[in-house]
Amino acid sequence: MNLFLGIAIFVILWWLAFFTMLPMGAQSAHEAGEQYVPGAEHGAPKVHNLRLKALIATGIAAVLWLFVAWAISVDLVGMRPH
Repeated sequence: MNLFLGIAIFVILWWLAFFTMLPMGAQSAHEAGEQYVPGAEHGAPKVHNLRLKALIATGIAAVLWLFVAWAISVDLVGMRPH
């Protein structure tokens, strides 16, 4: 696997993991039974924890990338020309 392919696969895996994690733990003011600020979006989360979610997404993407790199190196899927 060349450098460009490795980086592209990692970025795709990171975004997939990040978007999967975005709704986890999100709770709006309406769901919490609190008053919301006039003019604020009703569905906006109170606390988004983006930094933590980005770190966890990085860990998940790294583990998945290692598996994909291994699968490519041993030709698990049989994509190399004969």
